[in-house]
Order: sequence, then structure tokens, then C-alpha cells
Amino acid sequence: MLVAAAVCPCPPLLVPAVASGAAPELAAAREACADAVGLLAASRPDLLVVVGPADQAARGPHPQGTPGSFAAFGVDLRVRLGAAPADTEGGERELPPSLAVGAWLLERSGWSDTPVEGLGVGEPLEAERCAEAGRGLGARTERVALLVMGDGSACRTLKAPGYLDERAADFDAGVARALGAADARALLELDAELAYELKAAGRASWQVLAGAAEGADLAGRLLYEDAPYGVGYFVAVWS
Repeated sequence: MLVAAAVCPCPPLLVPAVASGAAPELAAAREACADAVGLLAASRPDLLVVVGPADQAARGPHPQGTPGSFAAFGVDLRVRLGAAPADTEGGERELPPSLAVGAWLLERSGWSDTPVEGLGVGEPLEAERCAEAGRGLGARTERVALLVMGDGSACRTLKAPGYLDERAADFDAGVARALGAADARALLELDAELAYELKAAGRASWQVLAGAAEGADLAGRLLYEDAPYGVGYFVAVWS
């Protein structure tokens, strides 16, 4: 059963080495993420699964020890999803960027005791299949925790990656309310087509969380909400 979840944004800019001179702009988000991961650790799960958006090649499960890299963003920085198993150096595939950011958050926190796995989710995946995947994660063991990576709309300002869309603020406000209230139903009711049009890279991951949380009776708390660079970022904890 799901005992705790942390929701964090997944821009590589969250990693100071990638952000370089712009690192202070996401300092508050970074610290909120650290607090959220700390609350995950306090839940003492038997298994932690990091869930995040992924392109076709990186979708599906990523075993403990899978490596990731920020080389595509011009930084020679490598991470690993939990400790490498004794008999392998990790999977053949590398982590998608969202899971690499999650792995970096875990390494930054000193996470070491609980087994860690990853799940790359395709953004086109419909809500019910996301929920089904989440139910499967929740049934893995008695105490499952999720680190859920995903961004809101990318259309909050004229300089945003998706330019300004007047619908973006309302969409993000609805996401923030749902995450802060641990409202799984509201997350499952997010409009997938609208999320796509607003370039929201978290919709599918949040709906996986909603499926995993069914019957768990968790309470939510929103730790951070802002839109630097015109992209909606949220940090929340469910416990």
C-alpha cells in the first residue's frame, strides 16, 4: 500500500550544476524538494519508486542501479537510481531526464537504505492506464512510497517555452489544489488534451500517483508553487 508520496518538478535546471548562474532562481524549489524527500524517508517505506515522464525509448521500468547523466545539458554529471546491485552495474538504458533529476534529489538527501526503482511514463498514456499502473505500484509491498516527478503548464508567460496561453494559470491552479489536498479524483479528471496543449509534463505521472493512492487515505500538503521561466512547478507531500 502507498504510505507516502512526494511530488517534485523535474527540470534539469533544478540541478545547480546544470543551472549554473541561474541556480538561485530555483533555490526555493530545491529546498522544498529536499523537505519532501525527507518526509518520504520518514515514512520508512519498503520500496521507493520514482515516477516521471519519459520519451518512447525510456518508458517502462528502470531497475535499481540504473545510471543517468546530464551530459545532454552540457554538464559532466552522472547519477544512479539508488545503490547499484552487487551483480550488475544497472540496466542497459539510461534514465530519462525526469528520473535523473529524481535520482539527483535522492543522492542529495543521502538516501541509501530503501530499495529504489524507476518508472518512465509516456505523456500520451490515458488516465485509466495511468491509474492502473499506479495501482500495480501500490500493490508491490506493504509500504510503498513514490517520488513523483512532473511539471505543470509551460505557457504561463510570453517568454515561456510554449508562449502565453490564458488557460495555463487555471490549469495549474487546479493541479495545485489537487496536490495540496491529496485529491486523487481531481488528478484523474485532469484533461489530457488540455495538458498536452499546455505542454504540462506531469499529467500522466500525477495520475499514476492517483491510482496508487486509491484506498490509502492520505493527507496532502503543498510545499511550493511558482512559475519561474513561465513553467508551473509544484512540490507536495502526501502522507
